[in-house]
Amino acid sequence: MQPISRLGSVLVLALSLPLAAGTPAISQAGPQASAGAYLAARSAMAENDFPAAVDWFTQALAADPANPDLLESAIAAELAMGALDKAGALAAAMEKAGHQSQITNLAHLASLGAAGDYAAILQAQDAGRKIFPMLDLLIQAWAEVGVGKMSEAAVTFDKIIADPGSAPLGMYHKALALAQTGDFEGAEALFSDPKAAGVSGLRRGIVARVQVLSQLERGPEAVALIDERFGAVLDAGMADLRRRAAAGEPIPFDLIHDAREGLAEAFFTWATLTTQENDLLSPLLSARIAAGLRPDHVEAQLMAARLLDQMGQHDLAITAFQAVPEGDPAYVSAVLGQANAALLAGRAGQAVELLTTLSQREPKDRTVLASLGDALRADGKCDAAITAYGAAIATIVTPGPGDWPLYYRRGGCAQVVGDWAAAEKDLSFGLTLAPDEPRLLNELGYAWVDRGENLDRALEMLRRAVAGAPDQGYILDSLAWAYYRLGQYDQAVAPQEAASQLMPVDPVVTDHLGDIYWAVGRVREAEYQWHRALSFKPEEKDAARIRLKLEKGLDAVLADEKRNGG
Repeated sequence: MQPISRLGSVLVLALSLPLAAGTPAISQAGPQASAGAYLAARSAMAENDFPAAVDWFTQALAADPANPDLLESAIAAELAMGALDKAGALAAAMEKAGHQSQITNLAHLASLGAAGDYAAILQAQDAGRKIFPMLDLLIQAWAEVGVGKMSEAAVTFDKIIADPGSAPLGMYHKALALAQTGDFEGAEALFSDPKAAGVSGLRRGIVARVQVLSQLERGPEAVALIDERFGAVLDAGMADLRRRAAAGEPIPFDLIHDAREGLAEAFFTWATLTTQENDLLSPLLSARIAAGLRPDHVEAQLMAARLLDQMGQHDLAITAFQAVPEGDPAYVSAVLGQANAALLAGRAGQAVELLTTLSQREPKDRTVLASLGDALRADGKCDAAITAYGAAIATIVTPGPGDWPLYYRRGGCAQVVGDWAAAEKDLSFGLTLAPDEPRLLNELGYAWVDRGENLDRALEMLRRAVAGAPDQGYILDSLAWAYYRLGQYDQAVAPQEAASQLMPVDPVVTDHLGDIYWAVGRVREAEYQWHRALSFKPEEKDAARIRLKLEKGLDAVLADEKRNGG
């Protein structure tokens, strides 16, 4: 069996091959419209635009319904959308056309699992429908559970356990299979085996074992397990589980009820493993299958949603997050995910609406309140954001090093609304919590430079900020601007040029580079940078000043500003 670290590579390759072909594989070149649809579908898949890909593949297949490359790619698109039934139908069409592949087998076996046809799964595997060795064995074992062949399933699980690289996961699944039959002693023997230690890193593994220990009336051991793994910081679900175990309350084993849920767990396990790869599509498809087999598999829904967010499909991510019901312990996390996806999609107002409602439901949740502040700030409502950040800060009993971001964000908003005294207070206090944090050093240092205050101290702070984050262009820009404001023009050139290389289309950084070039006598280069800054669409007040510099020169603009008290 291949190492777990490489489990996703073969499936990833199988999924990518049809899309990487040099020319569209339309049968006999196909009609021109079909070729166009195929190219559009390929482009959509390359951009992770799965809804568009499904539409284009549907058009291409209408003209060439037996084309294996079209079918295979369409299956991937449908699975990415979570449409197991449609992917299964396409897999059947591909088989009818005499073709088979890993992605086809994936969809076919998932479709059979959704139908609860475990005998057909075993027959399909016997006929050569394979995906990848460990996943094949997990599917086989759970199908054997489904047809009532527990002894055969045990043997299949043992084949996974025999490989040191996959032993922990084999023991986890075998323990689940035993527990769902009521064999809690057998399940705990597997969970407590040192070879299963890797499962302790899985939240679901801890939940399963806590439930098993509770059924064995070993509540104190369950509490100790939770404390050892998670310490004092528990999410809502785990905190409730610990409370029930500590109270001696019987906790039913409900992680897995039957073979279908076992298959869902197998695909979720595969998704978890393949997230170690560089590709996001393979774990997404597996997470989608897990959620399709078991819609209440919250972890699978959340994984799919987060992967979709990473792939830039924020609307699909929001829909996946919405699958988490309000009564679930992960509901707050899911709404936070929805709000973050809305922000990434550029819809700050939607995020504010979601988080405002959530904050009314969870008025003491610091993360919710801080996220509301972030959304309000993104929506241009810094006054309201300050209130939200203040509510979050009010939940802190004793501020510690990890609390500096709240003061940093509130201080930034205070600057925006013109309350410098409040901003300086928050930023300074943040530095008492995290004295070497580059963002705090930069924010306060740059503000002082911009205001012409505490310039020597600001310069020292900005040097420390650059030392702590040498690859952050905006911090290099701050340091260069401090040198400029202190009249140390030659020293300003290098950090400003470095900032410009890191942030080549930022209007402020480019404008600053022009000013510094002017100060060291590089007039033509200064004018060129100001022209570039204008092309990057700065704020109108900055654009007006840049145009004046191009018309009159920086010296004249500065003289005018001095005369006018600017």
